[in-house]
Amino acid sequence: MTKYTIGIDYGTQSGRAVLVSLADGKEIADHVTPYRHGVIDEVLPESGIVLGHEWALQHPYDYIEVIKNSVPAVLKESGIDPSLVIGIGIDFTACTMLPVNEFKQPLCLLDEYKDNPHSWVKLWKHHAAQPEANKINEIAEKRGEKFLPRYGGKISSEWMIAKVWQILNEAPEIYEATDKFVEATDWVISQLSGNLIRNSCTAGYKAIWHKQEGYPSKEFFKALDPRLEHLTETKLRGDVVALGTKAGKLTEEMARLTGLTQGIAVAVGNVDAHGAVPAVGVVEPGKLVMAMGTSICHMLLGTEEKQVEGMCGVVEDGIIPGLYGYEAGQSAVGDIFEWYVEEGIPAYVKTAATEQGLNIHQYLEQKASEYKPGESGLLALDWWNGNRSILVDTQLTGLMLGMTLQTKPEEIYRALLEATAYGTRTIVDAFNENGIHVNELYACGGLPQKNRLLMQIYSDVTNLPIKIAASKQTMALGAAMFAAVAAGKEAGGYDTILEAAEKMARVKEEVIQPIAENVVIYDKIYAEYKRLHDYFGRGENDVMKRLMVLRTSSSE
Repeated sequence: MTKYTIGIDYGTQSGRAVLVSLADGKEIADHVTPYRHGVIDEVLPESGIVLGHEWALQHPYDYIEVIKNSVPAVLKESGIDPSLVIGIGIDFTACTMLPVNEFKQPLCLLDEYKDNPHSWVKLWKHHAAQPEANKINEIAEKRGEKFLPRYGGKISSEWMIAKVWQILNEAPEIYEATDKFVEATDWVISQLSGNLIRNSCTAGYKAIWHKQEGYPSKEFFKALDPRLEHLTETKLRGDVVALGTKAGKLTEEMARLTGLTQGIAVAVGNVDAHGAVPAVGVVEPGKLVMAMGTSICHMLLGTEEKQVEGMCGVVEDGIIPGLYGYEAGQSAVGDIFEWYVEEGIPAYVKTAATEQGLNIHQYLEQKASEYKPGESGLLALDWWNGNRSILVDTQLTGLMLGMTLQTKPEEIYRALLEATAYGTRTIVDAFNENGIHVNELYACGGLPQKNRLLMQIYSDVTNLPIKIAASKQTMALGAAMFAAVAAGKEAGGYDTILEAAEKMARVKEEVIQPIAENVVIYDKIYAEYKRLHDYFGRGENDVMKRLMVLRTSSSE
């Protein structure tokens, strides 16, 4: 009899549960629960306390509501016997972190701390810890810390240590009250299983943990701040275990909440994008997987550890056991297109889209497809939310060049699509130049399913073929695959992620191929992009940062 697992993908705005057949990876049912509180970036709920620039928080109860609403929904929709579900797994945006007390309670849920913004969940795109990140990089470089090259030479403000240090600097009372700082994915798993265990993926990519060496030394943390000397053995303590590990069994309370069977396997958590790699069948080097949504996470497998400028990290067994997993990324992609549609579209475009029965994205894609590469005369830098790779600088901002009084909305839209493709090519080139070769691209997430023009542009700009995930919920499928591994073959699952990928991975038959004449033109435009990229991104002209300082100081 066919067995099933459930994977839950926790994104920036919502959580998605999918019920998956272990026989062939087919998605039997899925359900999305939007976060009630969304992204908290202006004021705290209830108290109305105003947040500063670059803050991005979330409410932990929103994550539990996803389990409460979406898991019963997929069981109901599928009509299967819940006893056939043998495991559950999750993935999460990262680094999304929170402080908890000794009872695994988030401090933001306690009356004495809820009005302090630092007690809340800090979402991955919380960038207010940039001063701390700058100091971490400066001290690490000065000390010659050997971990730094593993992260492309820079630690991001989006990651665990910078966020922890910001809490210590700005809210020492929250730091002192914290028993552990944990990834949200590990916290949710603790709610499902009763066990708080750290997964090797987030620890390796987001908290500077290394399989062979552990965390950086106490001497390094003391050099940052004497108060941080014992951070890793106190507030970051806890076992770090490999992906596919069984974190524990589903608790009685969660069984009642979900309708699942008490005691089924709960897999340790994962980074959202990383689960997509086995879900599209990538288990060998040379294939770059792009998890495309509000941002892009680029993942590549290798047989040895090498240094690549601006990579988010290289972690042994970080994605697939037995291989080194490389990660790079772009901080804004879908978010840029959404910003333009919400903030920059004239009324006549909205009217025309409505008359044709299209949403605005579809209308703009249709109109933008009528242009040839270079025809708009526009060029953009894709830094609307900073740059994650290869510059690792959240203080960079967007730029559009070449606009005239004749510029049309669809031309701007196309230029933004192209800009994100140039950002991906920069990452691909960085890997190739360091001997980690990229031969083809795989795309998954919401964007590849919705925007064919975008995928053709990416293929043309990189001059690489692209395979598209057949699953609409690839990350959740990956989480379900790891749940099958946590359950094991005896329970009807699989003993390794390689076995699971062989049976459950899914991609579409069609392959998007680069168009030769477009490749030639985009090579020329990319050369101009790279000049702007280096001019504004490598310190020759820091006008973006000066403007950001003026904006911040003027609002105080």
